[in-house]
Amino acid sequence: MATRPHSRAKLPEDVAGIAPLHTMIGERLGDEDEAEVIVGIETERGPWVQTLVAAGYRVYPVNPLQVARFRERLGVSGAKSDTRDAHVLADMVRTFHEQLRPSRATAPRPKRSRYSPASTRR
Repeated sequence: MATRPHSRAKLPEDVAGIAPLHTMIGERLGDEDEAEVIVGIETERGPWVQTLVAAGYRVYPVNPLQVARFRERLGVSGAKSDTRDAHVLADMVRTFHEQLRPSRATAPRPKRSRYSPASTRR
């Protein structure tokens, strides 16, 4: 895995930022159909997570407090910045994704049974 970012961009936080992200990823991957895209994000729900999962990306929601603690391990500066947090989150997911839980939306949901014990009562 690469140790530096493949590209950088400040994307809008609303749904307007999703299309440019897909474009950036598509340009980077090219024709690699078998490539797996791993994404770390500081939320576990919302349109970004739903869209990333639907696109087939493996999404790891990470608690912002975990990101802050990981940032503290990497340097003495306590200053918070979105750019630094993005790098920390990327390093965290790239290095420790085996210890993180993928988004619940990533895992297949169990089918619900149509059987209801109440429906058999007379």
